[in-house]
Amino acid sequence: MMSNIYGNTPPFLGAENLTGEENYNTDVIVYGVPWEGACTWGDYTGCELGPKQIRLSSARYSTYLPELDHINVEEHLSLGDVGDVSVVPHDVPETMERIESFAENLWKQDKFLVGLGGDHGITYPIVKALTNTGKKVGIIHLDSHYDNMPHHEGDLYARSTPFKRLYETEGVRNESLIHTGIKGARNKPETGRLAKEAGAVTLTINDIREQKDLRKYANKIYDLAAEDVDVVYLTICSDVLDFAFNPGGPVDGNGLTSYELCTMIYEFGKRGLCGMDYVEVYPQSDANQNSAHFVSTAVLYVLAGHVHGGHSES
Repeated sequence: MMSNIYGNTPPFLGAENLTGEENYNTDVIVYGVPWEGACTWGDYTGCELGPKQIRLSSARYSTYLPELDHINVEEHLSLGDVGDVSVVPHDVPETMERIESFAENLWKQDKFLVGLGGDHGITYPIVKALTNTGKKVGIIHLDSHYDNMPHHEGDLYARSTPFKRLYETEGVRNESLIHTGIKGARNKPETGRLAKEAGAVTLTINDIREQKDLRKYANKIYDLAAEDVDVVYLTICSDVLDFAFNPGGPVDGNGLTSYELCTMIYEFGKRGLCGMDYVEVYPQSDANQNSAHFVSTAVLYVLAGHVHGGHSES
């Protein structure tokens, strides 16, 4: 079996290479979606290179976190990397269908899924695939922006639209879709109204920052997402972080620190998630690949929570 997923690109965090395999025998399945849709803005482009750079950066890390009770995640959870969805550049509808089909096959394996983006448009077909398996889904959406516009210049699946599509998806409980960390003037005035009309919950950066007990608040967020659903899914856009902690992303200030993000997602993991994605990493805009490096830490914090919450077999 090849040691690399492709070229010089290793499996994420030393995972078992499952490309070409039909039977996935690991607890966690990692996959990439190297997709940037037909629309972009200014110099912030190239997030289709995210899965490759995230994997390359992950080679620096073990799965040991001394600050979380000295957990070594790989002693509790086996990781497998199945490679990337085969996208079709400039064919948005075909790519959305491919992502949905790919993800649905993975969801049927009943594993914890970790998706590496790619732009935020990929979250719609991933969650749509989960609902196709009969699950009723709640979503914790960590982002500066709602990403719930009806379309972008006619594109229904642009990075600014996935949560509008999910509002429309049978199997997603809109009242359990929690837009978390929302802030800033790159949101349009209508986005808050669209969320409210759909019944989705908005928690702004101020709602988070004004809490005296962040861990307790994270558990309240989870409770909102878990109400009257079968599973809770986590999606993280890199720009929920302040740009000081996300130098490869768009310049969004007044955001979460890396500590705040890790603290929250660890608590979500403890309570129980079915899977997650991490999107909007821009290698071309990040000379030191700081943003891509951070993905390894974020995923490990979620998986450590998954173990400490008693959701692994070990």
